[in-house]
Amino acid sequence: MSSVDDFDGADELRRAWLAGLAPDPPLTVSQWADRHRMLSSRGAAEAGPYRTARTPYMKAVMDALSPSHPARRVVFPKAAQVGATEAGNNWVGHCVHIAPGPFLLVQPTVDMAKRLSQQRLEPLIEESPELRTRVLPSRSRDSGNTVLSKRFPGGVLLITGANSAVGLRSMPARNVFLDEVDAYPGDLDGEGDPVALAEARTISFGHRAKMFLASTPTIAGLSRIEREWELSDQRRYHVPCPHCGGLQWLKFEHLRWPKGRPEDAAYVCEHCDEAIEERHKTWMMDPDNGADWIATADPEVIERAQRSGIVGFHISGLYSPLGWLSWEDIAAQWEDAQGNDAALKTFKNTILGETWQEKGEAPDWQRLYDRREAWSLGTAPAGVLVLTAGTDVQRDRIEIDIWGWGRNLRSWLVDHIVIEGDTSRPEIWDRLTEILSRTWPHANGGRMALARFAIDTGDGATTDAVYAWARANRGEQVMAVKGQRDGIVKAPVDGPSKVDVTEHGRKIRRGLSLWTVKTGYFKSETYRFLRQSPPTDEDIEAGLDWPSGYVHIPKGGVTSEWIKQLTAEQLVTRRDKRRGYTKLEWQQMRERNEALDCRVYARAAAWLMGIDRWDDNRWQTLEAQIKPAPEDTAPDAEPPPAGRILRRRVTAPRAYRARYME
Repeated sequence: MSSVDDFDGADELRRAWLAGLAPDPPLTVSQWADRHRMLSSRGAAEAGPYRTARTPYMKAVMDALSPSHPARRVVFPKAAQVGATEAGNNWVGHCVHIAPGPFLLVQPTVDMAKRLSQQRLEPLIEESPELRTRVLPSRSRDSGNTVLSKRFPGGVLLITGANSAVGLRSMPARNVFLDEVDAYPGDLDGEGDPVALAEARTISFGHRAKMFLASTPTIAGLSRIEREWELSDQRRYHVPCPHCGGLQWLKFEHLRWPKGRPEDAAYVCEHCDEAIEERHKTWMMDPDNGADWIATADPEVIERAQRSGIVGFHISGLYSPLGWLSWEDIAAQWEDAQGNDAALKTFKNTILGETWQEKGEAPDWQRLYDRREAWSLGTAPAGVLVLTAGTDVQRDRIEIDIWGWGRNLRSWLVDHIVIEGDTSRPEIWDRLTEILSRTWPHANGGRMALARFAIDTGDGATTDAVYAWARANRGEQVMAVKGQRDGIVKAPVDGPSKVDVTEHGRKIRRGLSLWTVKTGYFKSETYRFLRQSPPTDEDIEAGLDWPSGYVHIPKGGVTSEWIKQLTAEQLVTRRDKRRGYTKLEWQQMRERNEALDCRVYARAAAWLMGIDRWDDNRWQTLEAQIKPAPEDTAPDAEPPPAGRILRRRVTAPRAYRARYME
């Protein structure tokens, strides 16, 4: 028998045979994604094969997550919808297929973790043959596959929420993906920072462990991703100018357009001052044309980060691929946000991927006192379309502020009522009950009643008395509320939760309901609104309206003491040395703050009614109802049921009439 050397091309055959025996070269996460990842229509806007070239800035981020990369901590502050979560999912797939081991994936809440598992991870597994053979379907017997746990050869994927202490301490983990860390609670059940708890799971893996922290930033001084970023080498994606070739990272201040014409937005090169059209973006972001991540931190910070294995990447919405978020969209959103701090905060967080500097200092009370307007307490001025009340209960008095609400969240202080007396006496509460049916004259001639009445239950000696009164007046009009300072602000008003239970601990179906109010949210909003200036005579002549959210305060009946109470608190940064995290909290700068508390609860009542979401048709319907009362209506006639306004009838949906109309 002849040997292989007797054949022509024996050397080539030998090399091919030996190459076949060699193990496959290790794939980076981006290479694995391009080769094996399929995007499902269940969780992606662009279904089909994953292409790193679609978001070229993500290649370096994903490759830093590869086992061969020296980075141990990858930090990614970013704009919304730039591909960060999909990059993390690619890392999950790579670990299941190429580098198995225990993997911990953390979302802000357990509910969000379940949603991610069902909408993103299950399609990831189902659409990839390499993963489908390794992670058995959950319907299989003994598969080890549940919504929050995926077992595979050599490892397990645990998905949990940052609000679950049990989930964060349940197992050691070699790899940890912490998604949207700025939405995590500051302290988890008294056990400390959720990020620190998750990091503790990696200790036994030493230098082989790897963490990926990604998030849209929130508030400066409070943002976790900002703190992590400052410890990194702070890499930014530099792209070449198509005119001069100069490298630069994209900054919002270089996006220019004529006012009112966002469709003409273009990027001005910082080197040659030439306008760059958005059609050049794909070419600019291509690494083959010179685009690259460059560290921008101070040299000593870079050196320290390299020793610690911390790399940081930042990306804004300016880099969003063609067909996603356009420069025109960004310019239009910026114009729409002007004059609205809440919208500007959202823009800076979600579009630019930067933190928002919260203005927590109290507005100048003297300026507010001097700008009071020419009407008196006890009357609803033109523009008021809904009345809500906020109530603060002390041992020796009950304070009630009636606030009127109109279009664009403008508000007017309509009345300030103090019921003096020992709140343990029933007659004090009888006087409070009378206010529920009281009406206030409107500038247009009609009379208005309260739509909602929010009363603070507190946590002291008056709580039981408030509960008893709220039970006696239970219904749609009265809201028992409790303020909450800390926690994730998923919604400014949460609930309701049942207070009344049986002797066996079961909740009574028709028992008292309690609403939780995130007071910090409404205090920040109130202070933003109070800082606004009224329109000048020139503005009015030019047709400019009052600023959205403007707070109107009457001259008649409002004292300097009340305004000082309205501005009695300040937002300060405090570091918890024992638990090791920074938090922002509201602190009283003077003894009394009842006016601010009443404002917060009245605003919470208005929010719960949905006035933030009312469209123009609903406001028009309310405006059509305000008119002088009929002449034959006696002055002492029976007032309308609570929550309604004395006005003429118009055609409106039945449910709407039942709630807001006579």
